[in-house]
Amino acid sequence: MDIKKTENGKSLTIAIEGRLDTTTAPELQSEVSKLGDYDELIFDLENLAYISSAGLRVLMVAHKGMSGNVKIINANDDIKEIFSITGFDSIFNVI
Repeated sequence: MDIKKTENGKSLTIAIEGRLDTTTAPELQSEVSKLGDYDELIFDLENLAYISSAGLRVLMVAHKGMSGNVKIINANDDIKEIFSITGFDSIFNVI
């Protein structure tokens, strides 16, 4: 998994590439735990091939830790279906 962070003022985009599963989730959790004060957090999942429940948990922890808006962008149809089945599409702003 590859993680790239891009700041734009009070907005942070985290682009995730590869697989977000039990093996790689701790790496993203480490990055999320270091988040500063942002008004908006965007997870760009354009290059994410797979997400497991461990990956979903990390996204939920990030959401709970944010006082601002959290968005999911560029998710492929399989990832969107996982968000729909789990109800995460009602928690996150999935674009």
